[in-house]
Amino acid sequence: MTKTNTKMAVGAALVLGMAELAAAQTGWTGRSTARAAAVEYLFPEQVSVAAGKPSAVALHFRVAQGLHINSHTPREEYLIPTVFSIPEGAGVRLEKADYPAGMDFVLPLDPTEKLSVYTGEFTIQTRIVAEAGDHLVEARLRYQACDQNACMPPRTITVAIDVIGK
Repeated sequence: MTKTNTKMAVGAALVLGMAELAAAQTGWTGRSTARAAAVEYLFPEQVSVAAGKPSAVALHFRVAQGLHINSHTPREEYLIPTVFSIPEGAGVRLEKADYPAGMDFVLPLDPTEKLSVYTGEFTIQTRIVAEAGDHLVEARLRYQACDQNACMPPRTITVAIDVIGK
């Protein structure tokens, strides 16, 4: 299978996944790959850091069984990377995020093409700078989940962390 054909097959799988998600949301009873929570934020719920100084915080996530998400550095430009962010005005600034290396994943459609993905549990190592005080930060993790057959539309989940700057 040529790279162009592979991209077309993956694109078709993406469209199929979006159609299945729409069907699931409208109550259609056919087969669906849609799942309520493809990625779950595990911990920490609260961290105390020195105000005004960069502090390391490890954020732990879990991908639902049977699914994978693209790593932060997918091998193809058309694939959506996993990205962690903190909105401006939160009282906390993201200085740096170090993502784990993705694991190789081969689609049944093209065994010669390897994707870089996360499955199971993964950790993003961050460095944050917090202003003094208690900040309920609604950070975000953007990702696209897929199974062996199709991908769901990209999704952003809230990563709620109580950051105490001392």
